[in-house]
Amino acid sequence: MNIKEELLRLATFAMNNAYAPYSKYFVGATIYSVEGKFYYSCNVENVSFPCGTCAEAGAISSMISNGDKKISAILITSSGKELVYPCGACLQRIQEFATDDTLIYLANNNEIIKTYFLKDLLPQQFSPKEF
Repeated sequence: MNIKEELLRLATFAMNNAYAPYSKYFVGATIYSVEGKFYYSCNVENVSFPCGTCAEAGAISSMISNGDKKISAILITSSGKELVYPCGACLQRIQEFATDDTLIYLANNNEIIKTYFLKDLLPQQFSPKEF
């Protein structure tokens, strides 16, 4: 199995385990780290809507908690009819751990439909040189 196939397989697995009793909108995301490992997660809703977690944020947390720090690629899939794009907050989260050529794959349950570089979806990234 190649990297793209594994990204899609794991994201679909995660999506099917999403906790989305309110929206009924299931999302899965898988990261392939620069170190060559896969990390995946799903959206987890909460009755207090701002307290939910996006699939991308969960996958990033999994990557960081396992000691990896850089995203080579991330794939996002959903149960919706249209492709799901990362929200603005998740694009900024991805940027925090991206490389200059981090790829974002958008897929349905069967195949990758679109591929972007992070800079295509977040051209004016918030990335101060110093704090």
